[in-house]
Amino acid sequence: MGAKEKLPPEYDARRTDAQPLAREAWRVFGIMSEFVEATERLAHVRPAVSIFGSARVSPDSEVYRLTEKIARMLSDAGFSVISGGGPGVMEAANKGAYDGKGLSIGLNIQLPMEQRANLYQDISQTFRHFFARKYMFVRFASAYVVMPGGFGTLDELVEALTLIQTGKTPRMPLILVGSDFWAGLIAWFKERLVAQGMIDAKDMDLMQVLDEPEDVVAAIVHHFETGGLARLPSEHELILNL
Repeated sequence: MGAKEKLPPEYDARRTDAQPLAREAWRVFGIMSEFVEATERLAHVRPAVSIFGSARVSPDSEVYRLTEKIARMLSDAGFSVISGGGPGVMEAANKGAYDGKGLSIGLNIQLPMEQRANLYQDISQTFRHFFARKYMFVRFASAYVVMPGGFGTLDELVEALTLIQTGKTPRMPLILVGSDFWAGLIAWFKERLVAQGMIDAKDMDLMQVLDEPEDVVAAIVHHFETGGLARLPSEHELILNL
C-alpha cells in the first residue's frame, strides 16, 4: 500500500466560515418549524390510518378504485385517513376519505416532479423535508395500509416494519393490499431474510397481506375494538421519542 494521502496544507478541519454556518443554523430552525406546525395542525386527529402507494397509478386503474373504496370505508367507520397528498394512490385515499365521514389529510412534499397536491384534502400540510413528513405518518397513525407502489412505498413499508420490530412504535396493523403484487417480496423475505437469520420468523407476523377492502377494514376495526388503538402512556412516550 502506498503512503497515506495527506490533505493540502491550507485545509484546516477546525476552520469555519460564518456565512455557511449561519445558513445551516437557519435551516435547522426551518426544520423545527415544520415539526411544530404539523404537530399543532394534526394534534386532534385520532384515530387515523396512513395509506401508502404509488403516485403513478391512474384514476381508471383497479388499484386506484380499490384504494378509494378502502379509504371511504375507513372514513365511514370513523377513522381519519392520511396520505402523501399527491396523485395516484394518494389521491384515491384522500378522495375516498373526503367523500366519507372522517377527515382526509394530505402530507404533501415539495418535489421537482410528480408531486402535486390533490383536491380532496380537509387538512393539507406541505413539507420540504422528507424526514419531517415521514415522522408525521408514524406519529399520528394507528394503522398502516400499503398499496402497490415503488421505492417511496417500499421505504415507508420497511421503516414501519423496523419501528415496530425494534419497539420504537407500538404494535399496530400493517396491511399489504394485493397478494399478487406482494407475493414475490414476501417470498424473498422468507427465503432470504428468515432463512439466513437476518430477521426472526416471527417478524413476518408484523404484517399481513389481504385483498378485499372489507377484510382490510375489519382487521383495523377489530384492532380498535380490542383496545389496540388506545395507546398506553408508555406507548405514547415511545412515539414522542422516535
